Amino acid sequence: MKRAGFFQEYGVLVAFVLLFLMAAIRFPDSFLHADNLRNLLSQNAYVGIIAIGMTFVIISGGIDLSVGSLVALCGAVTVLTVNKAAESGMVLMVALAAALAAGAVAGFANGAVIAFGRVAPFVVTLAGLAGFRSIALVLGQGGEIRSTVRSFGDFGYDGLPIPGLTNIGGKPVILYWSTLAFLLVALLGGFLLNKTRYGRYVIAVGANEKAARYSGIDTRWVKVWTYTLLGGLVGLAAFFNSARMNSVGTGSVGLYYELDAIAAVVIGGTSLAGGKGRIWGTVVGVLLLTLIGMLLNLWRVDPNWQGAVRGAVILIAVLLQRTTKPEN
Repeated sequence: MKRAGFFQEYGVLVAFVLLFLMAAIRFPDSFLHADNLRNLLSQNAYVGIIAIGMTFVIISGGIDLSVGSLVALCGAVTVLTVNKAAESGMVLMVALAAALAAGAVAGFANGAVIAFGRVAPFVVTLAGLAGFRSIALVLGQGGEIRSTVRSFGDFGYDGLPIPGLTNIGGKPVILYWSTLAFLLVALLGGFLLNKTRYGRYVIAVGANEKAARYSGIDTRWVKVWTYTLLGGLVGLAAFFNSARMNSVGTGSVGLYYELDAIAAVVIGGTSLAGGKGRIWGTVVGVLLLTLIGMLLNLWRVDPNWQGAVRGAVILIAVLLQRTTKPEN
């Protein structure tokens, strides 16, 4: 493999390893602590779950700007369902089903308008960005919806203890359920994209929609199910986020999630032109964004500058996609 091809394929992984080593050498006591390494995985788990679905959408040649607002809507549905089902012994399962259903229905609506209405994804999802947030604000009467079920909030901080790792207080380090869900979704997403007919169809539609249609693929339904998949994963992320906070701020939750998810996908090597992408790259992209945020905090960089740094990273990733091509 030529050097250009190597960096195009594995550049995000090389960047992550180099930054990780830099942080470990410069801040060994704080950065290499067990809690901090756990946070590297868990801090952006909600965005990571969404980014897996966004990978499929972008590979198919689309985009979704509505996911942040949909997090607010699904979160509102989740908490309201928890409060309604407070007496049920299945409250968590009922709330999860409600969140998944709300997200999937919204994603299906986006996909149907895009595929059958032939409206540009940018326009449809921009409308969703405004519309879904508005519905969430109506459900929350413009404010916060708080859970009345204590077990729901406890679930947000629960998980599996990591054997042999303890925090400063000597207690086991917990790998949260949201983190485990992110890792499981990534594994299933990789299988779906690389080992199934649906995954091949998604890649074919993004690479050349007309050729895919002539080869017998129903490109419209591929798009619909791809947006539905993303919507369902947004619902899953909203469920865990709401449990973590034991509430949902309808005006603030999910803000800029769409930008972080798209950034992780692009940094991970998925082409904005469609037809090419990989799930593992998106996972590393999520971790890289988290790592950059940690480094900026350790270096005590003004938080107001952190957005500029992330923007620069996204721009560099896109430029590398355009200029770094394997030699023949």
